[in-house]
Amino acid sequence: QEYGSMSHRKFEAPRHGSKGFLPKKRSKRHKGKPKAFPKDDPSKPVHLTCFMGYKAGMTHIVREVDRPGSKVNKKEVVEGCTIIETPPMVAIGVVGYIETPRGLRALKTIWAEHIGEEAKRRFYKNWSQSKKKAFTKSCTKWADDLGKKEIEKELSQMKKYCTTIRIIVHTQMKILRRRQKKAHIMEVQLNGGSIADKVDFARNHFEKEVPVGAVFAQDEMIDIIGVTKGHGFKGVTSRWHTKKLPRKTHKGLRKVACIGAWHPSRIQFTVPRAGQKGYHHRTEINKKIYRMGAGYAMKDGKLVKNNAATEYDLADKSITPMGGFPHYGEVKQDFILLKGCCIGPKKRVLTLRKSLLTHTKKRALEKINLKFIDTSSKFGHGRFQTPQDKAAFMGPLKKDRKE
Repeated sequence: QEYGSMSHRKFEAPRHGSKGFLPKKRSKRHKGKPKAFPKDDPSKPVHLTCFMGYKAGMTHIVREVDRPGSKVNKKEVVEGCTIIETPPMVAIGVVGYIETPRGLRALKTIWAEHIGEEAKRRFYKNWSQSKKKAFTKSCTKWADDLGKKEIEKELSQMKKYCTTIRIIVHTQMKILRRRQKKAHIMEVQLNGGSIADKVDFARNHFEKEVPVGAVFAQDEMIDIIGVTKGHGFKGVTSRWHTKKLPRKTHKGLRKVACIGAWHPSRIQFTVPRAGQKGYHHRTEINKKIYRMGAGYAMKDGKLVKNNAATEYDLADKSITPMGGFPHYGEVKQDFILLKGCCIGPKKRVLTLRKSLLTHTKKRALEKINLKFIDTSSKFGHGRFQTPQDKAAFMGPLKKDRKE
């Protein structure tokens, strides 16, 4: 009586690839969007919960592990790290939200008086041929007393009704010196303090720079939100990591042999097929900050750029490796050194967010003490840490001789 029932598969196997990330299609936004912000705690001082940075590249560091009970305790380890360039962001507006049965609704948006050209570019497709009229009307409010009254009225309305306050910030493209001149604009939630404190904080920060040090701290665990590196249209072997078929297979072997039963006579969505791989929106949690690096600064008329020096390695060197970061260039602004890799190619804009969890694990709270940051060339087999090392080893070169 058993025959006539469904067939069975010869080999059982777990499925390839997670179904949690379906549909695997190109992201509709280029900049990472935080889908959630950390829980608000009014007892803390007012602070931002996010920041934006640009991925520059990777290097490695040497540090001594402080992990009692572990085999590597008190030993040196080498770890790969990512450098994210984070120039200060400029606050240009504030949005207040009220809670409705259908979720949050923006009640009021107030813009600052002067908005930088790089931020205005974001509102245009073709800046050079446009009339550049963005915000010319709204900034007149700040000029006369009537408009000032209106702004004060809106701010007081925010203080009275709103439940969440988000500040509008943009990145500074002109100090980054990349090809792109259009700034990335983003709403960042303000946490800590009462609603009135938040509104005042936002109002006081209009047109001012917010450095990354005001948002994150050394040894903190943060989350990275961004769009992954794109790989275009890929077959099933690369996209879903399915098994390759045996060598003698007719019409190719990087395929799925059976894409479903005869009936139901449709293809199920669970079957791996070829298609887009990469350029997906992803959030990675728990990236540890190994160092909050300061950018180049003038001190007593001298350029200070020893932001890759440590207590053990006192060499006067900056984080940029010899010959610059491949496909990126030099990092002259503030940067963050994160443990491990992170999403996206070089130059990709990443959203750094404070962690949603309260960290209690020993691993998360470990104090990091770097012994050495590698700055040898990342383009080939770098042998020298600084140009001085190279000159000392090579001796005088033909190209340096005086004519």
